[in-house]
Amino acid sequence: MRTRKVLFITQQITPYLPDTEVSLMGRKMPQFVQERGREIRTFMPKWGGINERRSQLHEVIRLSGMNLIIDETDHLLIIKVASIPSARMQVYFIDNDDYFMKRLEAFDEDGNEYPDNGERAIFYARGVLETVKKLRWVPDIIHCQGWISTIAPLYIKTSFREEPSFRESRVIFTPAGDDLKLPLTEQFLTNLQFKGLKPEDLEGFPKHATQMDLYKLALRYSDGMLLSPSYVNQELVDYAHELDIPVVGPVDATSPEASTVVTEFFDSVWSKGKQFIEDPDA
Repeated sequence: MRTRKVLFITQQITPYLPDTEVSLMGRKMPQFVQERGREIRTFMPKWGGINERRSQLHEVIRLSGMNLIIDETDHLLIIKVASIPSARMQVYFIDNDDYFMKRLEAFDEDGNEYPDNGERAIFYARGVLETVKKLRWVPDIIHCQGWISTIAPLYIKTSFREEPSFRESRVIFTPAGDDLKLPLTEQFLTNLQFKGLKPEDLEGFPKHATQMDLYKLALRYSDGMLLSPSYVNQELVDYAHELDIPVVGPVDATSPEASTVVTEFFDSVWSKGKQFIEDPDA
């Protein structure tokens, strides 16, 4: 059985951010998945370093305007969109004055880590999922990339699991570097609470979570893991094996064979469930 619709919840995409292995994966994977006949939707945060004028971002009024409550505070969800003509694809941007406007990724201009990175990840996950609901779009596969996407698998499989858009979705996670250096605050666990989330859903999750804890939480609620060459962490690979979820990679998204490897992996996870796939280059 072949996947038809693929949702990308991405941390970085070039040309909106400088070329890195992470941003090239964010750019290349949606393109070649679409070129192989799948319908896609692609999201990333509207990091403060993105030049809206040069990148021709504009707000999507019909999708914006929802308030998401985090830490007992309303945070306005703003949706913007831009196109990459050479790839014939649109990118939706999740924006908010408190979490993303004039703010970079994990660290500010002086190298200080943002203390609310956990809350930013919560807002991003909820913002993407609420927007997909509004679009009335039903993805078969949801690919999550990087620390900013780590909360999405949890919510997809708990708080949003009865939503028509996500009831049958399979989630694939790609860890992308050691970006977060500081543990999250104890308040993060409180802020993480959302509709339908039960204490057992977060069993064993520490009060002062690290990025590795976030990665493991994402894997716990994923159906597969896709590795990139820039970040192959054996602890995560072993954890995926413990969970009995399939692993593929590392996959260089710029290589000629990447299109085949990724789409076949997506199809396998969608149609067969848990099945370990060896490194195609081994």
